[in-house]
Amino acid sequence: MKDKIKTGYSDRLAAAAEARKAQLAKFKPKPAVMATDATAEFKTREQIKSEEREAFRLARIKAKEDAAAAVAEREAAALEAKRSERKERKAAVKADQRARKSSRYTTLDALADLHLGNREAS
Repeated sequence: MKDKIKTGYSDRLAAAAEARKAQLAKFKPKPAVMATDATAEFKTREQIKSEEREAFRLARIKAKEDAAAAVAEREAAALEAKRSERKERKAAVKADQRARKSSRYTTLDALADLHLGNREAS
């Protein structure tokens, strides 16, 4: 009977050699795929870390500036309140002085009227 599959000695040796080559090929390093246009997309760990540090630094600077602005705003508001209080106090003192002066004049006018009235009567 004739062998239809042809599994003779030399065929089996050739098949075994191909199987060994296939197994060795698994362990060989594969060539790296280099993207020509997409190299800018991939960042190294150092680049990522430096970007994170820069973002953190900028956030800290912004927080410091915001805090300084808030302090300056509070100081300006306190100064404005102090000024307005002083203006109100001065206005009250001035109004009091006017009232006193006015009352003095009215008192003097009343006395003058009395004296003048007494002179005419005598």
